[in-house]
Parts: sequence; structure tokens; C-alpha cells
Amino acid sequence: MIAVTGANGLLGSFLVRKLVEKNEVFVALKRQGSDTSLLNDIADKITWRDADVLDAQAIDEAFHDVTHVFHTAAAVSFNPRRAKEVLNVNALGTRHVVNAALVNGVKRLVHVSSVAALGRQKDQNLITENNKWVDSPLNSVYAQSKYLAELEVFRGQEEGLSSVVVNPSLILAPADWTRSSAQLFKYVWDEKPFYMDGFLNYVDVRDVADLSYRLLNHPVQGERFIASAGKISYSDFFSSIARKFNKKSPGIRVSKGLLSVMAAVEAVRAKVAGVEPLVTRERARLAGTEFLYESTKIRNTLNFEFQPIDETLQWCCEYYMEKNPH
Repeated sequence: MIAVTGANGLLGSFLVRKLVEKNEVFVALKRQGSDTSLLNDIADKITWRDADVLDAQAIDEAFHDVTHVFHTAAAVSFNPRRAKEVLNVNALGTRHVVNAALVNGVKRLVHVSSVAALGRQKDQNLITENNKWVDSPLNSVYAQSKYLAELEVFRGQEEGLSSVVVNPSLILAPADWTRSSAQLFKYVWDEKPFYMDGFLNYVDVRDVADLSYRLLNHPVQGERFIASAGKISYSDFFSSIARKFNKKSPGIRVSKGLLSVMAAVEAVRAKVAGVEPLVTRERARLAGTEFLYESTKIRNTLNFEFQPIDETLQWCCEYYMEKNPH
């Protein structure tokens, strides 16, 4: 039987849909009382188990009859106030998942990490799975937490747990306005005027779910796979979304210095509103950078082709326009 941690999250919910589509036997793990609305339409096909990754005993018990695990549970935040939570959930939580998998004789672990775990350095343009982590101001606390989580997975591999790591770039998917990359779509919908220099690497959530599923029973083990369809400038990204929304595109370029000031103001706004800040000091430091995460390895291993960016943006925008007709 398959277990999916973080099954009610953005990627987790798409993996669950993939498992339902493939008629797999699985259990979906979540924190007690957490929102499962992303899967309301297939609720009758899901067996839930309450198991917080920070609760080692709960995870151990949840894996008692499990043979394969997708580990997608994670805290994604660049908010300094959540730094301790991010480190605990991502690093310690993964340690608990790996230990429970070892104790229960799990045959395979697919760990969903992030390209952030590969690390970034100044004057580095191309990043592959062979990138070596070096402490750098360009690496956020979130990046550190995902790097530490990967160390736990590779430790488990050494102890006998067959595993593979997927490193997605920015996952694009239709979701609640306040969740992850959906904030970028709302930014354009609200016709905000500013954009920053630099590029973002992106991937369609459906592609991450698909390739993760295909890696579950693949013979490769103990390796990383970058999942990224390409890169696009923030200017072009916002312009494309604006055309699909029939909205005005952000047209005022913000300098790196001003972006740092905006990050400080945004931190206050986010705290008052109780939401994640859209602009943070970490993102301000990355302004103007041009990293490309190379995905040749996964393309060749699985003969995989990613969704074109225009198709992904169209899919997402249609969802948002249906939800917000005015």
C-alpha cells in the first residue's frame, strides 16, 4: 500500500488524484483538523490518516502496513517569523518519515524536495543535480531546511531504504489565492503596478505528480531529479498572465534597493493580514539573478516532456477566471 504525506497540500492533492486515476491502494496522511477541501470532489475515494510529520510515533503507526511512500508534506515559507517551523517540519519531519519507513520495512520512498535544496551561489547560472551545497546569502532558511531534509533521505538510502528525490522548481497550479504560486496570479489580477528584474524557473503541478508517480517503481535509487520545465522573466510571466486575464500588466520595474524597502513594508502588511508576504528579504536578494535549473536528467530517464508554459498558464488562468468572474 502507498502512503502520501501532506496529501491535502497542493502537490499532495494532485498525487492523490493520480493514485485514484491509476486505481492504486493508498492512504492519505494529514495533520489532524487540517483543510482537505482540495479533494472534496473525490472524498469518497480517499482513506485519511491523521499523522503529523513532527509526531514520530504517529508517523510510525501510520506506516505499519505501507510499502511505498510519497513524502510531500512540507512548510513553504520565506517569512523570517516562521524560520523555526520551516526547519522543524522539513528537516525533522523528514527524519521521522525516513525512520518510520526503515522501521516498517517500506520498500520505496519518493521524497519531494525543491531546487532550493541544491543551493545557489553568486555568478552561478546553470544548476544541475550535481550541484554542491555551499553556504551563501542567496540560500534561504527554506533552502537550508530542504537541504537538511535531503541529507536524511540519503542517510536512509545508506541504511537500506530505496529512495529517490524530486527537486521541483516553482510549482504552478490553480489553487486558493493565498497559496504558494497562486499569489503571483492574484498579483496580476489585482493589477499591481510593479515587477522586478530576474527570472523564475517553473513547472506544472501535473508534471511533478506524473514524474513522481513514474519514479515510484523505477529501478533508479539514491539520486536526485530536477523537475523544471524552463525559466521565464518576471516581466514576461506577468505579461502573459495579464493578457489571459485581460488585465493591465505590471509595468514599473523596481530596483533591487527599492525592493528591499518594499520587503520591509510587506512584512508588516503580511503580519497584520495574517498572510504570507509576497516580497521578502530573501526574494529581494535574488532580484536580478538568472539561474537555470537543468532538467535533462529526468527528461532522459523517463523520456519525459514538460507542459509548455503557455498551456500551464492558460489552465491556471481559466480556473481563476471561473472562480472570480468579475
